[in-house]
Amino acid sequence: MRRIPPIAGIVCAALALSLTACGGDDGGGSQGGTSAQSLQGRGPITFVTGKDRSGNLQKQVDGWNADHPEEQVRVIELPDEPNDQRQQMIQNATTKSDAYSVLNLDVVWTAEFAANRWLAELPKNKIDLSAMLPATIKTGQYRGRLYAVPSTSDAGMLYYRKDLLGKAGVSAPPKTYDEMWDACDKVRKLPEGEDVDCYFTEVNKTESMTISAVEAIAAAGGSIIGEDGKPTLNTPQAKQGVEFLVNAKKTRMPKEAVTLDTEGGRRYFQSGKLLFQRQWPYQYALANEDDGSSEVAGKFAVAPLPGPDGPGVANLGGHNLAISAFAKNKATSLDFIRYLTGEAAQRANLLATSQAPTIAALYDDPEMVKKFPYLPVLKQAITTAKPRPVAVKYGDVTAAIQGEMYDAVTGKKPVEQALSDLQAKLQPLTAAQ
Repeated sequence: MRRIPPIAGIVCAALALSLTACGGDDGGGSQGGTSAQSLQGRGPITFVTGKDRSGNLQKQVDGWNADHPEEQVRVIELPDEPNDQRQQMIQNATTKSDAYSVLNLDVVWTAEFAANRWLAELPKNKIDLSAMLPATIKTGQYRGRLYAVPSTSDAGMLYYRKDLLGKAGVSAPPKTYDEMWDACDKVRKLPEGEDVDCYFTEVNKTESMTISAVEAIAAAGGSIIGEDGKPTLNTPQAKQGVEFLVNAKKTRMPKEAVTLDTEGGRRYFQSGKLLFQRQWPYQYALANEDDGSSEVAGKFAVAPLPGPDGPGVANLGGHNLAISAFAKNKATSLDFIRYLTGEAAQRANLLATSQAPTIAALYDDPEMVKKFPYLPVLKQAITTAKPRPVAVKYGDVTAAIQGEMYDAVTGKKPVEQALSDLQAKLQPLTAAQ
């Protein structure tokens, strides 16, 4: 794979801009709430991220390092599970350590990290966001200020075994839950479908449970937190959404559903044991590998998520790149962010990993669409996607959602009780936003 060239004409980011919404200038990286004017310093930096299973990230970093011998980047890989990544980043920030420079943040962490003065404010006039999908830009902002640059986007899609649907006489992917269950019943009657599980979306007690709850409740017309910032779980729509997860887990999912995380779900689908799966775009390239690692290469396709009465609603995912308020060499960090979020780097990343880009033009590029036919579906999903709750105390909010939804899905609590308890837990957590 060719090396991505550095962005031409990168300039120093030490600009006299306004201070952050949360605090003042750190004067060199020792305090939080760094303002855009203090993005100074050049030299080695670290890039902190979840595991890169494609190997492409290191290739891109190697490209940068070859052209920046005095500003080398070292990748620090954190665990697969987002909760663990977030905790390690918070631990680093609360000790005001300069060990982390550029942070690869889940889109829902921006408000929490910015409000706690763990991020440096970024200079808007030195970062071109005009080419990016509007939905992704909002995820990097907090109180009107820019703290992170969209690097990859994400939205859930329905992966399905087109070969098995075809053999069962199902001509199109399902648009509703009932259509999906009907297709499952038809496939199970095939000799090759007897041992294939119907459906999977993540219902383990992790961040993925929050995502599944957001999508199921939104598909039913409800929400976890309303536009006024208050919890909205005492509604028929919220109940309908959670009941879908409960019933699907009971009757349509693999027995080990509550133990499968994102990677576990990917491996399960690739083993040929699953007909329908809610999953992120990154799986597409991996599931199509012809090296023997996937039993379903060339046998699957993707479609929009189904819902109760028509197309469902995807959660808006993705990752943004931010600079730790406590990092040294912030000017280098900003240049590296510009490099990784530029169109050339995002194009190469899409080709290598099938991760969703944030550059809008890539979704309409004929070369990209030919290689990744799902891109129009994904673009629409991102455009209409619903975010997870935006909360300064996001860690507490998502922990409450995960706990109560897990209790409902596993039968520990009735759905109405779990929703009532979650409503009560979220009220104080969202009161002061």
